[in-house]
Amino acid sequence: MSEQPTIHIAGTWRSAVSGATREVLDPADATVLAVVAEGGTAETDAAVSAARAAFDGGEWPRTPVPERAALLRRTADLLQRDRERIALLESRDAGKTLQEGRVDVDCVADAFRYFADLVAGESAGRVVDAGTCDVHSVVVHEPVGVCALITPWNYPLLQASWKIAPALAAGNTFVLKPSEITPLSTAALIGLLVEAGLPAGVANLVTGAGDPVGARLAAHPDVDLVSFTGGLTSGTKVMRAAADSVKKVALELGGKNPNVVFADACTTRPGFDTAVDQALNAAFMHSGQVCSAGSRLIVEESAAERFVAELARRADRIRLGRGTDPGVECGPLVSAAQRERTEEYVASALAEGAVLRSGGVRPDGPGYFYRPTVLDRCHRGMRVVREEVFGPVLTVETFRTEAEAVALANDTEYGLAGAVWTSDPGRGRRVAGRLRHGTVWINDFHPYLPQAEWGGFGKSGTGRELGPSGLAEYRETKHVYHNLAPRPVRWFAG
Repeated sequence: MSEQPTIHIAGTWRSAVSGATREVLDPADATVLAVVAEGGTAETDAAVSAARAAFDGGEWPRTPVPERAALLRRTADLLQRDRERIALLESRDAGKTLQEGRVDVDCVADAFRYFADLVAGESAGRVVDAGTCDVHSVVVHEPVGVCALITPWNYPLLQASWKIAPALAAGNTFVLKPSEITPLSTAALIGLLVEAGLPAGVANLVTGAGDPVGARLAAHPDVDLVSFTGGLTSGTKVMRAAADSVKKVALELGGKNPNVVFADACTTRPGFDTAVDQALNAAFMHSGQVCSAGSRLIVEESAAERFVAELARRADRIRLGRGTDPGVECGPLVSAAQRERTEEYVASALAEGAVLRSGGVRPDGPGYFYRPTVLDRCHRGMRVVREEVFGPVLTVETFRTEAEAVALANDTEYGLAGAVWTSDPGRGRRVAGRLRHGTVWINDFHPYLPQAEWGGFGKSGTGRELGPSGLAEYRETKHVYHNLAPRPVRWFAG
């Protein structure tokens, strides 16, 4: 199998200087899906140099906002044109269903259009009243410079767009490092940016391992901002590496997300069915490999037995398989290592007293599949409840009072997302207001809006993506004070 170009520097696709390559595996059967270039420090430094030159002396930072917005819209149109091709690539590479891949492409196009509209609708700056007509004072926003964008393997295309679209809208240049496990759709997206007319050197791509590529980007003195989405351990390393050069840092580090179900949400058949259905979606979408997965079910004790029994019954009926096959509802885990990690968490939970209600096994056949798993009788002392599994594992805890439900939901070092299910609107708003999580759903789970900020409290990270704050991450704020009638101050007698 020939090498697929995945290193893009200064407008040119190239192989690694060393000639090194990496095999990208299809998680559905562990066969080789593609062979890509394996970059290292040399490619990373070259990419940063290209981005630096394009920012300091190139046209993109000085391109008028309407033209930048138009390029983002052209990219969105190209994504829709190639929707099936890219969705198939995302499904094969990440293991998700083809329908999920299609949704991802649509969401990426929406993100590009949102940030295009956001910058196009802005004023030239915020005028500040200086208290005299002799002074014109304005606060303006400028691009931060060269951005290092490091993305995860679970949503490679979507997470890249959440960084690329605002970075370009603000006038920055960037170097992007996708996960070495799932780089294919990201390379396709860079190709579309080039086709849309992005100048050479603005968008640079280096595929390779986190060490050395990601580590070098985080520490590089010519990088002005690093935006990282991934695990807590890697995120703390990025923050430490960035500290020496005091660059801007934005981190999205996952979560251990509570899904709180009150008994009053389950008193009618439609209410019960909806809450169970959404608990399945919350926990098992993309095999649980979602930073905002509702992996902690916290259900009121009086409704727990009936709720968990039905949940486990439906979990046992989830259809696993290759994401491109008809009727498949859930694909494989992304790698053998990720499946082994999931198995270790389940084993530790059972050893600590959890009760297996469904799943907990590998199905027969090839690929990295694992049955959706429901673990009952869990408590906060268990590793599986405290730590992010990133697999199809749902833990069940119970509560008796509203205060206890809130305490359980907030008893985590993370704070990315959470949900509350209730038929009482007042209770819903009250509990949502007390949850220490960046996104809280009431009677829903998983939807997001490109115009609303995304990010977490605590160890779920720093900064925000999407929304106006997501654009602000990629900007510096400058105050321009223009004295229209300068005259001597006479502070010193002289």
